[in-house]
Amino acid sequence: MQGRNTILIVDDQEVNRMILAETFREQYKLAEAINGEEALQYIYDHEDELAAILLDIVMPKLDGFQVMERLEADGIVRRIPVFFITAADSHDTIIRGYNMGVVDVISKPFFPEFIQRRIGNVVELYQTREKLKDIVDRQVVELQKQADKLKKQADELQHVNSSIIEMLSTIIEFRDCESGEHVKRIRDITSMLLDCVTKFYPEYQIEEEQIPLLCDAAVMHDVGKISIPDSILKKPGRLTKEEFELMKEHTIKGCDILDSIPNIKDSELYKYCYDICRHHHERWDGNGYPDRLKGDEISIQAQVVSLADVYDALVSERVYKSAYSHEKAVQMILNEECGVFNPKLLTCFQKIADQINLSLYKQQ
Repeated sequence: MQGRNTILIVDDQEVNRMILAETFREQYKLAEAINGEEALQYIYDHEDELAAILLDIVMPKLDGFQVMERLEADGIVRRIPVFFITAADSHDTIIRGYNMGVVDVISKPFFPEFIQRRIGNVVELYQTREKLKDIVDRQVVELQKQADKLKKQADELQHVNSSIIEMLSTIIEFRDCESGEHVKRIRDITSMLLDCVTKFYPEYQIEEEQIPLLCDAAVMHDVGKISIPDSILKKPGRLTKEEFELMKEHTIKGCDILDSIPNIKDSELYKYCYDICRHHHERWDGNGYPDRLKGDEISIQAQVVSLADVYDALVSERVYKSAYSHEKAVQMILNEECGVFNPKLLTCFQKIADQINLSLYKQQ
């Protein structure tokens, strides 16, 4: 990780390279390339040293899109963040870049303080994720070496899995610009709703010992937002149709992230995390995403997290909206203004909505 301290600036215009180099000179080592071919040669020779790539689109020999095709095919974009730098800020150009794996688009002319923060945040995110993978790999190897009994090994591995959950949820909050209390509230609301469902609807067959695991899994519902560009995730206004389609992909990308974590696929926690991550935007009437599941095709835990997430979003201030009152939020949910929910679950929600508000929000 100490080796990833170089930013590669790829632009055929010397003045642009000079401005960007001056912007990052104090924080990083710098490398420059004047065309796509030269950039690819440097990337393949120095991949382990690169913290980020700033890539112009219009260049001789190979343009930015052709370079991205190579980096995407070789999996490099999953390890090194790539930013497009361009004066051609058309909507089609931006969406095409995002679809190829670009993490953000920086428009010319440059504003140094702005791009320092913007690129620095993403570099920190990528390096934190890589550190997390290294930590998990070392912990798993150590556990496998030390475990002399199956029960002991299972208990310790569960502890590692819980640590992964906590660390990833922290990264989610960092990206989403919400307070660190958000995932705690989702966990607590999920717990309260599951307790009520268990009490009044035994047909869902939720065992008491399952609930802590389901609540741990609940905090992972938005882990896929790690892969959503800042310009969409933090946009203060309404998303375009194309941007919303990209945002919806966080459900699937979250499952891809879970699949990339070694040695947890056989755990019960992984099963719950995967289900909630993929299905917390499904709706009772089949109008959700990504699989358009309907009714109890959606697991009860995914339904519960979905309702918890909607309520918390309504009563919390977000970059694109002010907070609604508790009473207004409850009314909107019951009036199906935020999608259709399981009538049994809504009955539980009505029973404990005031309790949720009093215990989790009145003290703020």
